[in-house]
Amino acid sequence: MYDIARKALRAALKAGADEAEVYLVKSEMTSIDIRKGVIEGSRENINKGMGIRAVVNGAVGFSSTNIDTKMEEAARTAVSSARIRGTDPAWKSFPTDGKYPEIKGAFDPRIKDMELDECIEFSTNMLAGASSLPEVLVTAGSFSRVVSRRLILNSNGIEVEDRGTAISGFVDVITGQEEPTTAYEYDMSRKMDIDFFNLGKAASELASMSKNGISIEPHRTEIILHPFAVADLLTGIFSSAIDADNVQKGRSSLIGRKGEMIASEKLSITDDGLLEGGLETAMADDEGIPSQTTPVIDKGVFKSYLYDTYTAGKEGISSTGNASRHSYSSPPSVGTRNFIIGHEQSNVIEDTDKGIYINTVIGAHTANYLSGDFSVEARNAFIIEKGELSSPIRSLMLSGNVFNILRTINGAGKDLRQVGGTVTPSLRIADMSVVG
Repeated sequence: MYDIARKALRAALKAGADEAEVYLVKSEMTSIDIRKGVIEGSRENINKGMGIRAVVNGAVGFSSTNIDTKMEEAARTAVSSARIRGTDPAWKSFPTDGKYPEIKGAFDPRIKDMELDECIEFSTNMLAGASSLPEVLVTAGSFSRVVSRRLILNSNGIEVEDRGTAISGFVDVITGQEEPTTAYEYDMSRKMDIDFFNLGKAASELASMSKNGISIEPHRTEIILHPFAVADLLTGIFSSAIDADNVQKGRSSLIGRKGEMIASEKLSITDDGLLEGGLETAMADDEGIPSQTTPVIDKGVFKSYLYDTYTAGKEGISSTGNASRHSYSSPPSVGTRNFIIGHEQSNVIEDTDKGIYINTVIGAHTANYLSGDFSVEARNAFIIEKGELSSPIRSLMLSGNVFNILRTINGAGKDLRQVGGTVTPSLRIADMSVVG
């Protein structure tokens, strides 16, 4: 990988780039597909690709390829792209700081050495767990194992390599004939610590608990959101508001509000690229800035936006290490790392006299990312009475505002878990509007 990356870097500079950057990734993936209760098939893929940025007279060009023999050609294309673009007066330079922290828990050799037979065994265990309850059928599911390697080089001396592993499982189930109920469970980890049988069983237990749902009248009440619902509803909207690019373009409701109390004084949110075992943990972000920990909310007070090198350069400050790429075929933009939601924890359901518990929400993508307003469908919801889950709710709509939620969070469970890049417990919110 180093030889190919260096050749591409030299090709870009030789073609006339003032600065150049090479982003090279390689991944090996084993995936198992489950349909209608049986393993339908398996795949083993090796993917490799390179993204190249080149700067000419303050203009940035980009090109990408997944063919080794065309990587030097892609470098020259990036230079040509820069030449036909107008100079960007906000452009400063690629990163130069290469002092990288030690990270822990991002690579497990047991996952790297996992054979296909073991992947199938984990998938079979997940199916067995999901089928351990009567009258529950598995409609879909998947297992995956990923081993990845990432290399970033630039002409300012950045040279950083990261390796990572991950396994994941997902299962979707249905039960009941006259009024079917569905549920799903999902988990992902950097190491071999997922109990796949219990993952499947949890989905079936939730579907069974959700049978014979009742209707409720519209009212306002306390809501407890499972970590799945927190990640879907809160993280996407709030992370958009603290994206420095959105702030600089006037697309955030948090413009000019650093230092203000915007949340419950018991709530803290941290963006952490160094979290041990975090799914977004690495030595550097996706343009080579050393990873760091950034307090976003501290005891209710808003502390920081998130920056990549470009947006930080506009304000003459340092990047927070939040450059993120969807793949090698796209240039970086601002994104969260391990987004950690912290709050004083307790047995939050037991501490709730009356309310509603919601496992998942559908439709969070339709929320207004500027105002924070949303209206979503709640799935696998239950009435809470005197500290216990009682009747399931057949159909439920939940509406409100994410920024109001931050101020009205008044409890958190002890069920902290990673949901993608979000690390959160369940959260209790006061005075939410629900419609049955």
